[in-house]
Amino acid sequence: MSSAVLDYIEVGPFAKAEGVVALPGSKSISNRVLLLSALASGTTRLKGLLDADDTRVMRAALKTLGVVIDETDGDCVVHGCSGKLPKDQADLFMGNAGTAIRPLTAALAILGGDYRLHGVPRMHERPIGDLVDGLRMVGAEVAYEQNEGYPPLKLSKGQIRTNEVIKVRGDVSSQFLTALLMSLPLVASNEICIEVVGELISKPYIDITLKLMNRFGVVVRNDNWQRFYIPANSGNPYRSPETLYVEGDASSASYFLAAGAIAGGPVRVTGVGKNSIQGDVAFAEALAQMGAKVSSGDDWIEVHGVDTPAGKLKGIELNCLAIPDAAMTLAVAALFAEGSTKLTGIASWKVKETDRIAAMAKELQKMGATVEAGDDYIQVAPPKQWATPTDGIDTYDDHRMAMCFSLAAFGPLKVRINDPACVAKTFPEYFQAFAEVAKK
Repeated sequence: MSSAVLDYIEVGPFAKAEGVVALPGSKSISNRVLLLSALASGTTRLKGLLDADDTRVMRAALKTLGVVIDETDGDCVVHGCSGKLPKDQADLFMGNAGTAIRPLTAALAILGGDYRLHGVPRMHERPIGDLVDGLRMVGAEVAYEQNEGYPPLKLSKGQIRTNEVIKVRGDVSSQFLTALLMSLPLVASNEICIEVVGELISKPYIDITLKLMNRFGVVVRNDNWQRFYIPANSGNPYRSPETLYVEGDASSASYFLAAGAIAGGPVRVTGVGKNSIQGDVAFAEALAQMGAKVSSGDDWIEVHGVDTPAGKLKGIELNCLAIPDAAMTLAVAALFAEGSTKLTGIASWKVKETDRIAAMAKELQKMGATVEAGDDYIQVAPPKQWATPTDGIDTYDDHRMAMCFSLAAFGPLKVRINDPACVAKTFPEYFQAFAEVAKK
């Protein structure tokens, strides 16, 4: 079931899911630690780093900026630059990697230099204005090359000042706050306060950022998720932890765990467990609410069976602010539930790789589901009669659309998924891994 060069792939129908899947490294952790390792003093050996499109984009950008990165015995070794990247001029192609362009924009704007950051057409439709506003508040020079509020961006050297409270909106993307948190310690001659305007979405992703910064020697004080205080320092505060293990990707785990819930299991994922720093491990709790049996250890999570009288998953209503990526998997799992499933707190879906609310609604309806959707929610009722769309399931160049809809193959009909190679963004071998647990 290779997805390398295919226009589409046909999967299913499958009757059972069972097996063990070793997860690839977390994208969110991988791109954060790549940048922190580059900024730190000392050399950092990263074990289990994700090797996929988004992390290749970050590694290529750092190398263009003069950072020395070696591949040694399967590990990634980053030679830190002690808070000052070697090249102060560069043209950087960032693909469609939000976890790369946002923190790198902040770091380069704070450090100063002549840089241009751009990406694929969809990247130029993904908002970055709130981050730019925050950077301009501290004196960074950031200009829009085309449309106001969106990449491409041009950066030049500004006069950085940090004696006032820096405000950033929290209700569009947590990556804006992450970018400021990671970059501002580089110029924190005094304590810096960042204030979140509005509700902060995706708090677990900010928690990942804070915990990783801590591993590199910077402890940020979190005042109830509304104010964050970066400590003063007299030089580069980041220090290499020497060796860092990257957890398996909890968002990627969701597809296999859902398969276990839908199709009997047991399905176990390894590389992430109950002590994970990733918020998406809470996806397993959502499956438990739907009736699945869930267990976990330090380095694994397992799902099997459905513990309900009808032997089927049950529809739930859930606020998904804390698990925005994994919530997509619940929308497809809803095809197999009794009653409707309503997911709220998903406004951030609209500014991801595609407008995921619109895309998910359209493709679920193709399967025969009844779907209602708005700016911040989607409600899915299972098909009364399953349908097979003749033109297949469109994936909108969005890796998560392709992986989510593989689960529809546990229904009564085979499913055609268009452009399966889009999974290369975070999980190049997804369909091979899926084939190992999905049974005819």
